[in-house]
Amino acid sequence: MRVAIVSESFLPTVNGVTGSVCKVLDHLADNGHDAIVIAPAAGSPARYRGFPVHQVPAVAYRQFPVGIPNPQVARLIARFQPDVLHAASPFLLGAQAIAAANRQGVPSVAIFQTDVAGYAKRNRLGQASKLAWRFVRWIHDGADLTLAPSRASRSDLEAAGVQRIKLWGRGVDLQRYHPNNRMRPSVQALHDVLAGGSTDAVVGYVGRIAPEKGLERLAALRGMPGMRLAIVGDGPSDALIRSQLRGMPVTFLGRLSGTELADAYASFDVFAHTGTEETFGQTLQEAHASGLPVIAPASGGPLDLVRHGDDGYLFDPESLQDFRMHVGAVVADPAMRLRMGEAGRRAVIGNSWQALGDELLGHYRSVLTRTPVRSHS
Repeated sequence: MRVAIVSESFLPTVNGVTGSVCKVLDHLADNGHDAIVIAPAAGSPARYRGFPVHQVPAVAYRQFPVGIPNPQVARLIARFQPDVLHAASPFLLGAQAIAAANRQGVPSVAIFQTDVAGYAKRNRLGQASKLAWRFVRWIHDGADLTLAPSRASRSDLEAAGVQRIKLWGRGVDLQRYHPNNRMRPSVQALHDVLAGGSTDAVVGYVGRIAPEKGLERLAALRGMPGMRLAIVGDGPSDALIRSQLRGMPVTFLGRLSGTELADAYASFDVFAHTGTEETFGQTLQEAHASGLPVIAPASGGPLDLVRHGDDGYLFDPESLQDFRMHVGAVVADPAMRLRMGEAGRRAVIGNSWQALGDELLGHYRSVLTRTPVRSHS
């Protein structure tokens, strides 16, 4: 199968969209398929897993390159002659690619991953939220199939009038993220540092430090006995969050990846996620795979990933007291943490990238016999 992947983000930019695209490319390469990548210009490698990476003009927005429409996109698709177009978190670049695929008779699969409308709502843009959803619908109406990462995001898409939706989650690296990592000397040493040489429980967060991640909620844990915070990541809100958490026992570890990231997860005792706009929540899966209980808001993707009272807790996103109560419960009970961590690991054991990659190939095949639904033109 020949797959043209058009992504709004790619290496060296590291985020959920890039990570998912890389895993899809890994699966295609491992299973003998052919692919190209079309992405915004950001200093990307010329090739990934042997597949050519084509960069198109982009403008910078909030530290991210945003691809802009360019005739090169249609030419690249026509030259490659793909069996299917994969539009990863389509925005301006993805919308153009879907339209070009329709004109060329190439079926397309659009991956809904970024809550564009949620950004408008969070920033109280009012009418802009409705316009954002209209834009989302316009983009996805052009695709033969939209894949939503969670039931919540599927419901949002359906409410916006998007049709032809199926669920497709995300895989997790079950070898890299594993409870046995806690036995590594490097992890034990890191835990001692994060706990300040005490028996305190380490409550960790992994992700961007940005407005949509709601990290200011961590201030609600101020004064909690037996608890220390650890934050992995960076982003535009770094200085603000450091200021809001000043005086609390917190360690900022910066952005980590690979083995260092796996060690960080393993050094935590509890994983806390604070954002309410996650269409999925990959870090929650990684925490579960690492054997951690997860505390997350009862909103969006976490609703599918956390079983309340079993492998963690879902808190009321409108109540800081509820957040503090649930974190406090697991901090104070080591036996509960162990039980919930084991349940979390069991919950994700079937979510390998191999399994999710095979599922995606099935979605590709499902659109191969269809006539492209419509063009944006």
